[in-house]
Amino acid sequence: MQRTVDLLIIGGGINGTGIARDAAGRGRSVLLCEMGDLASATSSWSSKLIHGGLRYLEYYEFRLVREALMEREVLWRIAPHIINPLRLVLPYRKGLRPAWLLRLGLFLYDHLGGRKLLPPTRVLDLTTDTTGKPLKANVFRKGFEYSDCRVDDSRLVMLNARDAADRGAEIRTRTRAMSARRDSDGWTIALRDERTGQQETVTARTVVNAAGPWVGSVLTGQLGMKSRANTRLVQGSHIVVRKLYEHDRAYILQNPDGRIVFVIPFEGDFTLIGTTDRDYVGDPAKVAATAEDIDYLCQAVSENLERAVAPKDVVWAYSGVRPLYDDGASEAKAATRDYVLELDAEAGKPALLSVFGGKITTYRRLAEEALDRLQAHLPATATSRKRWTATAALPGGDFAVTDIGGVERDLRRAYPFLTQVYAARLAHAYGTRAKMVLGSAKSLQDLGTEFGATLTEAEVRYLIEQEWAQTAEDVVWRRSKLGLRMTAGEVAGLERWMQNGTTQATQPLQTRFAP
Repeated sequence: MQRTVDLLIIGGGINGTGIARDAAGRGRSVLLCEMGDLASATSSWSSKLIHGGLRYLEYYEFRLVREALMEREVLWRIAPHIINPLRLVLPYRKGLRPAWLLRLGLFLYDHLGGRKLLPPTRVLDLTTDTTGKPLKANVFRKGFEYSDCRVDDSRLVMLNARDAADRGAEIRTRTRAMSARRDSDGWTIALRDERTGQQETVTARTVVNAAGPWVGSVLTGQLGMKSRANTRLVQGSHIVVRKLYEHDRAYILQNPDGRIVFVIPFEGDFTLIGTTDRDYVGDPAKVAATAEDIDYLCQAVSENLERAVAPKDVVWAYSGVRPLYDDGASEAKAATRDYVLELDAEAGKPALLSVFGGKITTYRRLAEEALDRLQAHLPATATSRKRWTATAALPGGDFAVTDIGGVERDLRRAYPFLTQVYAARLAHAYGTRAKMVLGSAKSLQDLGTEFGATLTEAEVRYLIEQEWAQTAEDVVWRRSKLGLRMTAGEVAGLERWMQNGTTQATQPLQTRFAP
């Protein structure tokens, strides 16, 4: 007899995996299907920030900003290995937003969200402060420094999926929902494994459409439904260059066109620059940073920093499509970043919940609201009403927010062969679960083949077994950012090993121990 799950979730981005985690922790049976890899679309193409969204105050998005500000410290507490505080410098530029307006916005930013751990705003004299040195001296004299957090966005998705699976959810990557039929007994959904072509049918009491940029096409296509909401696809591009300055602060630069551009220290040796905002038409899977996008970002930095940036300096460019709720804003930059949950629950029929919009910072609150909305359409259980994700650490995050250094030191004591840089990378990627990667290894040789940039066979096997990695791209761009440091030949060697050694890779190394 075919089993029935409480929730079938379509989409393996941050919203889909966040809902899966919350639901599994409430005792719900969950199956999540993702047509590609986890975080393979919008959720890995962000600005890597957990932030309130200072500029959203200009559009009177006070509820969204407050919710996002409150979430900064919540998320930092549950994932202190992949989320850490970041100070941002907002230089005042004559002729743009007036200084009094910036000060007012930052006052609200400091007080709207119940900030407890992050330090408050301070005024900067950019002629003497270290943060003024990279800026053009004849343009900037005053600025403001405030707090947000940075995040490894795709790892946040992986950890939500891993925790959901640890709590009983079934996570299916490279699995496409082909069609769905709804009747009084529930949903019947046809799934296809995209790698093998194998098809199967599953049944579910409810369906959650968290397909990101494809939410509309899934709704009207596979699910055969109509929608009252519309999605506005907005393309955002980013570039990465070699490190532009030595200090650890980021910049939020104002531009004459009203947009802002972030300049953020990234992966130690690099600087991340973004983002653009333009409406997008076409297949979200084919989005790419254009020459115009790259020129715009290079020019924005060059007009503000002493050190000019040119397209030839770009070592990596990426672009994603944000599926925003269409609120009728005239410009893409003004479109709301808030989320809308559309519930279709006709009398006597099982529920369908579609997720429109949202941002990475508020994914956990979105998941809570989604589960609350579905409560009446699922069988009651002892834990089904309990909100729990605000205090439960994500995998590897079970340590104090200020003690990532302690995790690194503990790793080096347990594995003396690790360099400080290597131990720091593992601690920031896996937290306390780094020992599951290294197992009982006594030397680097015990970790097997090294593919480049400290990526070893033991780590790749862990990513295959625990984080659904199937290709080199999955490993070097979504489970890590080692693609920035590995050569094309090294990545090709990893791909050959993964494709030729899949059977072997699923067997534990002798030096590893079970979690």
